[in-house]
Amino acid sequence: MYTFTAVIERCPDTGMFVGYVPGFPGAHSQGGTLEELNANLKEVITMLLEDGSPRLESEFVGTQTVVVS
Repeated sequence: MYTFTAVIERCPDTGMFVGYVPGFPGAHSQGGTLEELNANLKEVITMLLEDGSPRLESEFVGTQTVVVS
């Protein structure tokens, strides 16, 4: 079993949710709802894992607030 952290954004033009796993090439998808996005990401990641365990290019650490005056 694998656990990945996905970054999720909403496209202002389409309203679609877009998600990707940082550092995991090809692990990205979209969906009209968060549930649909999650299902689509699972499907994509499952296909990518068919080639074996992923070698992540980077590790998600977190988010940070930057204040600019």
